[in-house]
Amino acid sequence: MDSIKKPSDKAIPSCAWSRAIGLGWEQPYTVRKASNIDDGPWQGMPLGGFGAGCIGRSSRGDFNLWHIDGGEHTWKNIPSCQFSVFESSNHQDITYALSTEPSNDGTLSAWQFYPQSESAADSTGTYHALYPRSWFIYENVFQAQLSCQQFSPIWADNYQESSYPVAVFVWNAHNPTNAPITLSIMLTWQNMVGWFTNTVKSPEVQMRDDGSPVYDYQPNIGESKDNFNQLITNSQYIGCVLDRVGIVEPAEGEGTWCIATSKHPKVEIFHHTRWNPTSTGEDIWRSFAENGSLANITDETPAIQNEQIAAAIAVRFTLEPGETLSIPFAIAWDFPVTEFASGIIYKRRYTDFFGVNGKNALNIAITALEEYQSWLDQIQVWQQPIIQRQDLPDWFKMALFNELYDLTAGGTLWSTASTRDSFGQFAVLECLDYRWYESLDVRLYGSFGLLILFPELEKAVIRAFARAISDSDENTRVIGYYYTIGAESPLAVRKVAGATPHDLGAPNEHVWEKTNYTSYQDCNQWKDLGCDFVLQVYRDFIYTGSTDIKFLGDCWNAIVETLNYLKAFDQDGDGIPENSGAPDQTFDDWRLQGVSAYCGGLWLAALEAAIAISEVLSSQSVQIENLAAQKAVYQNWLEKSRPVYQEKLWNGKFYRLDSESGSEVVMADQLCGQFYARLLQLPDIVPNECTITALNTVYDACFLKFHEGKFGAANGLRLDGSPENPDATHPLEVWTGINFGIAAFLVQMGMKSEAFKLTEAVVNQIYENGLQFRTPEAITAVGTFRACVYLRAMAIWGIYLMLD
Repeated sequence: MDSIKKPSDKAIPSCAWSRAIGLGWEQPYTVRKASNIDDGPWQGMPLGGFGAGCIGRSSRGDFNLWHIDGGEHTWKNIPSCQFSVFESSNHQDITYALSTEPSNDGTLSAWQFYPQSESAADSTGTYHALYPRSWFIYENVFQAQLSCQQFSPIWADNYQESSYPVAVFVWNAHNPTNAPITLSIMLTWQNMVGWFTNTVKSPEVQMRDDGSPVYDYQPNIGESKDNFNQLITNSQYIGCVLDRVGIVEPAEGEGTWCIATSKHPKVEIFHHTRWNPTSTGEDIWRSFAENGSLANITDETPAIQNEQIAAAIAVRFTLEPGETLSIPFAIAWDFPVTEFASGIIYKRRYTDFFGVNGKNALNIAITALEEYQSWLDQIQVWQQPIIQRQDLPDWFKMALFNELYDLTAGGTLWSTASTRDSFGQFAVLECLDYRWYESLDVRLYGSFGLLILFPELEKAVIRAFARAISDSDENTRVIGYYYTIGAESPLAVRKVAGATPHDLGAPNEHVWEKTNYTSYQDCNQWKDLGCDFVLQVYRDFIYTGSTDIKFLGDCWNAIVETLNYLKAFDQDGDGIPENSGAPDQTFDDWRLQGVSAYCGGLWLAALEAAIAISEVLSSQSVQIENLAAQKAVYQNWLEKSRPVYQEKLWNGKFYRLDSESGSEVVMADQLCGQFYARLLQLPDIVPNECTITALNTVYDACFLKFHEGKFGAANGLRLDGSPENPDATHPLEVWTGINFGIAAFLVQMGMKSEAFKLTEAVVNQIYENGLQFRTPEAITAVGTFRACVYLRAMAIWGIYLMLD
């Protein structure tokens, strides 16, 4: 604890997202499909390290996001997990739990909850967020000026602290009056050890109404038998450790929580290690509301069946007129095990630094209290160069950082380091509704943030795909797409050898080893995945310094295998694999037939990338059999296919959707392959003048003429902005990540003004309509969304890369 200058919102970057505390939304976006996840707009910045599990606190002050079980989603306000403040000034005492959302089940009825803001102008304070930091500024309620900064130790190129399961809360209190003010800040926390694991260890997979596979997740919430709380104190710190009797080698969901704070000569610290969070809460509220104290009860009695227990720490101090005090709290958790299918167990990355026995929540919390100021300094060193840029508008800086929330909240996995994977294995879900990892088509745009900020983790993901390409799984499955259109589904093999997998698996099976979890389409037939893999390999090599020759060598055999596999879909021998007429690419509700602009362009760019990779390997004298011959094959394919692409698809204004469907739609992302060719400093795949004309056509038809540019660019419209099929799904959706990818392309081609107008429209829809920190794949012009917490939206870092 340190005396510091008067707290001020000037310390909060002007580009941070903000919302009046407790202020709701009149018409927030809602889901398109009732079966999809819609937790509502009360989402705040997540807290916790990558792959360590995370918690979330919304702009109304409640803790409601619980991603403690790797890859699984629990959203629930737990009112006993809370900060509360007592204030005594001029013989007037007030006490509030700092959430505007009281319990809805009758518990904690003795507590007084914080008044919500009636409007932005008539507010009780403001919540601000700029990942990985967020702030609460409390106003018009207390006499003291109070603020709380909360964060986790995440900054670029940090492969240690970024994994820690900890949240730090730095309270700043200032007395602006001419009389003393006594304050007490209390942190209460429920013992949730054992709660966050699936009680159905091998859940049955079913098909949802949108055709996607889903399984029942039944966490062990409320089962607290044998849980106990222990007070631990030394000369510098005091903490309550929340534990369970009998844990020797922790299973998933087993371990410890810890709430802790620092000792300081100016403060008194009180505790209550065992109170009932399912009661009225009077057992701790009475003394806290009376004078800011707790009864200093130390009780380690384990909970019996159907009993809940919680712990509390309170820090009380008096501020003289003009005095300021800074007080840190830490919330840490140590649940070292992630279990996929029954018996498939991985240890989390942070255990490389704290051990695997599940007893280290206290050590993690103390580390946070010792290091938090250094952590803040390093976060600021990372962020400040971007925050200070005058050429970037505040809304862009805000979204740039805040879209990184997905690296924490996206069901993230990060395993311990090994000889094979020196930084561990890493994965982020496609989204919460499509619960499988690192969908390769999605991360073609969505992985720019990881590449720029954590390149070793990015390469770990690509290595996992490279290992999986030669694998096969002959088990057959029903394809969900046919179910949604009312047609009989053919059975499809799960994984064909040589096909690039769509994803790295799901948390109910065996991530990294059992791929192609999705069964919405037969991904063995997709025409973009192999190209996506090759392009990301070369991209990751170039943008990590063009020095990691081993990385290229590790991926080369997989490149050869997948391009050979993909070439087999070239049925007419013109050099370009044809789309089959089924949705066989990332727009998996959209039928393409023959040579398509999207997949054909990616094919050309991938061939160029493969040729470039072969040249690098050759120049470095890497011993690879038939390397020169393979390069010659790709050159032959490229020479044959490049003119075919131009002749079959260019119509003078844009590249046709495909060569055989007869569609007149302008596809927004038609030249993704050209964008990637330029990104990788490869030869253009189409003439420059055609690129400029096509981009202008897309901008006009899909963006400006789609509801006057209010929402962003729809995926596909006619030249006049009208839909080709008013009942279509994907063509009429605005895909957030695709829009950011197109904006990056616009910047690349010197159209920065257009890029920012497009990006701003999408950002405004997300952050003004209750979609913050759950950015969906798609929004519509009627206020609906699909697939929340979506990976592709981190494509906004592709815009930054082009601007930089």
